[in-house]
Amino acid sequence: MTNDETDFHRNVPEDSKDRNPQKRDVMPAGDIAPTADPEISEVTTLIDEPSSSSSNEVDPDDKPLPVAQILVLCYARWVEPVAFFSIFPYINKMAQENGNLADADVGFYSGLIESLFSLTQMAVMILWGRAADRFGRKPVLVFSLMGVTLATALFGMAKTISQMILFRCLAGVFAGTIVTIRTMISEHSTAKTQARAFSWFAFTGNLGILFGGALADPAGQYPGLFGNIQFFKDYPYALPSFVVGGIAVTAVLVTAFLAEETLKKDIFGGGSDTEESGAPAKPASMTTWDLLKSPGVPIVLYTYGHIMLLAFSYTAIVPVYWFTRIDLGGLGFTPLQISLLLGLNGLAQAIWILLVFPPLQHRIGTNGVLRVCAIAYPFFFAVCPFFSVLLRYGGSTGETIFWFITPVLLCLGCGVSMSFTAIQLALNDASPSPVTLGTLNALALSLVSGVRSFSPALFASLFAISARTQWLWGYAIWVLMVLLALGYTVVSRYMPDYDELRRQRERRELDEDGLLNVGGLTGVTIAGAEAYTE
Repeated sequence: MTNDETDFHRNVPEDSKDRNPQKRDVMPAGDIAPTADPEISEVTTLIDEPSSSSSNEVDPDDKPLPVAQILVLCYARWVEPVAFFSIFPYINKMAQENGNLADADVGFYSGLIESLFSLTQMAVMILWGRAADRFGRKPVLVFSLMGVTLATALFGMAKTISQMILFRCLAGVFAGTIVTIRTMISEHSTAKTQARAFSWFAFTGNLGILFGGALADPAGQYPGLFGNIQFFKDYPYALPSFVVGGIAVTAVLVTAFLAEETLKKDIFGGGSDTEESGAPAKPASMTTWDLLKSPGVPIVLYTYGHIMLLAFSYTAIVPVYWFTRIDLGGLGFTPLQISLLLGLNGLAQAIWILLVFPPLQHRIGTNGVLRVCAIAYPFFFAVCPFFSVLLRYGGSTGETIFWFITPVLLCLGCGVSMSFTAIQLALNDASPSPVTLGTLNALALSLVSGVRSFSPALFASLFAISARTQWLWGYAIWVLMVLLALGYTVVSRYMPDYDELRRQRERRELDEDGLLNVGGLTGVTIAGAEAYTE
């Protein structure tokens, strides 16, 4: 026995020796050496042999989903897509009337207005996230909802292009609802319930498109009800904006009185350390750069951005495509027809997300859903120009076929919307730790806002150029969309293995706690006491 070992055993209390009369001086590799501190010995025992009480503890992942709170948050979430999408059916006509624009120039200005809305969102998204971390989720959510209410109501009063841009940017400033609600839903759900929770979250994101066209120009559409009201003749787009503002007011009230605060400031706070409070010390925070370098995070963020690029570009193109004259490569729909088809589109997406996605994700996994959608996307875009071809060259027979197959194919194509929910689950699974989930969500949403800041103006302008030049008979934009979709098909093959990422995280956590072999020695460090075996 070495002198160090002799000194070690000489310092061990007698009662400790009596409790372990058969302990050897040298222990087999893999065992944990005895310690003089009874409390440390107890901790060591708990590590080696799980107690019966711990085996009876309820798994945190088995916590039931608080359905009432999820519904409250989904209702508040509804305001953002309502405010964003509700103007799509009539924004082209509104811009054309306010700016005296030619048909071929409408797409550029309508896309510009939406791009500036999203660019403003991107600029303030991180600030809203930090405010929610400092002041609480609920106060930030209520305040931002109030701002959206005001800005949305003012938009319908705009009489110039400049006013339209100003009021949409103001709505973007108060768009802190989305990052706050997403974080609150994550904090309410577990690994077992997040698929259901985010399915409802995605579902509410598709309901805003039901408004707009049906309420625009009420004096013209419903002369029996509004024909004698001069206000609606002077401001034909005020009614849909006021309705959206009214929805936002109810969301403010529901959130203020029913939503629960999910930010627990006392988990790591209070200034007390581990020894005094018995609570775990606050994990070291990761820098943004460290988070971006974490395994699996870069490819998931890129895929998130690619999917949103496809979604936002399609969302920007479709209303202009449906509004543009048939001879220019569009469908020549009225605002009411656009609103009805967008409503059908939203209903189909809801069915796919709520009824098809959960069992499909359970069966083939998150990456499996992403790959199925990646295969379907190119075909979805390739079919779109054939609708216009039927109306353009098919005569009355083509028009009959068009109205028979278009709703069916549109509903089937909406299955690609499952990728929106799947990529959110992928983002949650790729997060290095629960502590970084909020930051990762803020980064993803900033990326999404950045994509949405340029994609509407860019793709609406590309459609306008395609229609004006009649390149490929006005259908060149759909060739570009197919190529972009094929890029997503390739990227989807390189998504990370989330189980492996989870195992890597667990190994890193054990390594940081001193529970892995270091430098060829078998041992552990517990509360500053080191034990080594030869």
